[in-house]
Parts: sequence; structure tokens; C-alpha cells
Amino acid sequence: MPDAVDFFARHSAAVIFFYVFAEQIGLPIPAVPMLLAMGAFAAAGKADLSVGLALSVAASTAADSIWYVLGRVRGARVLRLLCKISLEPDSCVRRTEDAFVRYGVRSLVVAKFVPGWSTVAPPLAGIVGVGIVRFVGYSIAAAFVWAGAWAGAGYLAGDALRHVVDASGQLAKVVAAAVAAAIVAYVAFKWVQRRRFLRRLRIARVGPAEVKQLLDGGAPVMLLDLRSPLDVAATPYVIPGALRITPEELERRHQDIPRDRDVVVYCS
Repeated sequence: MPDAVDFFARHSAAVIFFYVFAEQIGLPIPAVPMLLAMGAFAAAGKADLSVGLALSVAASTAADSIWYVLGRVRGARVLRLLCKISLEPDSCVRRTEDAFVRYGVRSLVVAKFVPGWSTVAPPLAGIVGVGIVRFVGYSIAAAFVWAGAWAGAGYLAGDALRHVVDASGQLAKVVAAAVAAAIVAYVAFKWVQRRRFLRRLRIARVGPAEVKQLLDGGAPVMLLDLRSPLDVAATPYVIPGALRITPEELERRHQDIPRDRDVVVYCS
């Protein structure tokens, strides 16, 4: 543990940049423990807090900008990619879309504190056409608030943490092992949860070719378009004859959905 502490003290800038960039780009590598450690080391005089914050903001903004450009260039296909690689089911994209519809680019600030949102929000900003200058400004502000909050918490607890580590290196090893085990367990749980979700979804899933065959054959099928406004903006196409209802309108307009035929729902 002393070797690890010494390594972090000597290379804290590179470690912080790597962890923040990796988390914000979408890898399952949590940066919060490192931000807390950076604050604690700064309190002990072994790290420069201002440099760490600057690198955290730079790493976060760089990752956000990559996703933003991909959203502008690739459109809705980026969201489909995120749904495939995310540890959360597709609801991670839906929650972020709802927040974006309600608060616009300002939701970037809140998104940093919610796992999944921080990666989905930047490409959404690109898809809906948020200006690059405005986006970068909000991205920098969001990164500063997020990194500053966690590093500040670590700084306030720095003295207590330093005493614990100095008093018992073995305790620090146990804590580090527990944190690592918790991360692995979380990733495994989310992966299993997603596989079960997709398995249940496939039972009732129908492909585009099969839907077209039903429509061409004159089968009594009702198509229900439940895409969010952002989905429609990203892919402004509607299947002919489909009933367009936003998710927010579903409860109010449920009587518009016929009960005498099969209903095929598509939302992305």
C-alpha cells in the first residue's frame, strides 16, 4: 500500500486524467474514488488540487466532445451503440432523453452525477443541434462542478483518511480490495440484469420484415409509434399508417389504441 500511495502521489495528474476520461467515454471505470483520493492527497500536501481539477475538467470535456461530434455526424446510430454497450438497459437513454426534453443542454450539469446519463447526454446534444460553443461551455461547467464536488469531499476528509492509512496499511488494503470487489460485483450484476431484460424482450419482438409481410398481406395490425420527440428529431421518418403518440401522452390517449387487433409498438 505505501508503494501505491507513493505512486499516486508522484503520478496523480496522469492517473486522474485517465480515470476521468475513461469513465466519461463510457468505460466501466469509476473515477469518483480517484477524485476523492486526489482531494485527500491535496489536503496532506502531496498533490496539487488546482492541477487535478484542471486535468479532470480537460479529460471530461474531451470525452464529452468526442460523443458530441459522433452525435452530430452519426445521429441516432450513436444512441443504438450506447444501448448495446451500456451496463444499464435501454432505459438509460430514455431517462436522459426525458431530461433533455425538459431542461435542454442544462441537463448536462446534473447528468454528470448520474451513472449512464453522463455518456448519453453529449451525443444527444449533438443530435438535436446544440451549438458547439454553448455545448463546450456547459460541458466545462458540468465537469468543474462534478469533479470539484468529489475532490472537495476528499479534501475535507483528507486528514482523517491520512491518519487511517498511516495507522494501518493492512486496513487500507482491505478497503481497496472491498472497493474492487464491489465494482466487479456491480458490473456482473448489471450484465446479468441486461441479458435477462433482452431475453424477455425477444419473446415478444417482431422484426421489420415480418411487420411488412403482415401489412402487405392485409393483416389487421395497428402500428403504434412511441418514440420520444428527440428520437423523431434524430430520425424524422414514420411508418405509413402508424399512430404517433409520445410516451407522455400514452395514458391520456390510450383510448385511441384499438382493442380489436394486434398492436405493434416501436420506440426507437
